[in-house]
Amino acid sequence: MMSINDPNMSDKFTSTLEEIHSKHLETYAKVIDTTAELSHSHIQFVKSALDTSLKKCKDDEMLFDTIQTFRKDLEQKNMSLKGKRHAISEMISEIQEKEMQKEDIIQKIEKLKEEQAKRTELIESQNKANKERLRNLQKARGVFHDHLGMEIRTILGKTEQDKGKKLQFVFRNINPSNQDSAYVITMGIKENGSYQIVSSDPTLECLPVLESQLQETNNLPAFLAKVRKEFISQARCSNTMQ
Repeated sequence: MMSINDPNMSDKFTSTLEEIHSKHLETYAKVIDTTAELSHSHIQFVKSALDTSLKKCKDDEMLFDTIQTFRKDLEQKNMSLKGKRHAISEMISEIQEKEMQKEDIIQKIEKLKEEQAKRTELIESQNKANKERLRNLQKARGVFHDHLGMEIRTILGKTEQDKGKKLQFVFRNINPSNQDSAYVITMGIKENGSYQIVSSDPTLECLPVLESQLQETNNLPAFLAKVRKEFISQARCSNTMQ
């Protein structure tokens, strides 16, 4: 067994320690190198992740701005669309109102046409009746003028509208004491075509009754004959009283 004081033993122990120390240093160096590599890799990873995050953040900001722009554009388009809908609604209401006015105007025109047709028919009927009355007047005028000395006069109105609307029947040869004395009855024609007695000179009390009979029979010659008869009766009474 070797002694501790053996010089070779001391050298071996020192050599062993140095060897162990050298191995430890190599191990520490490897650990340090590995740690440095890992640290560098981690730094690169963190830097890459940071760059990616920054780019993602910028992309998100751009996307957000784009969304906001689209949203504002959509709101403006919605407002414009709302305004156009309102304008279209007003236009439709205006068209409907004009259509109603058009229908109302058409109805009024049709009503006016019907009224005009009725007026035309009435005027034609009145003209026909007036022509018949004119023939009767002309016939009566001939008979009474030739045989009884009656004269027919046209009364001219103050206005053009009243012109020729009234006739005077002047009877003579009524009063034996004065054959030229005039007995006058004034009459006209109403809008409905019926005769209207305006006055008589001298006044005949029975004139309303005679007028009513004339409107019922429309026989003018008979009416004038009755009027002449009443004038003669009145003249005789006057002569008797004198």
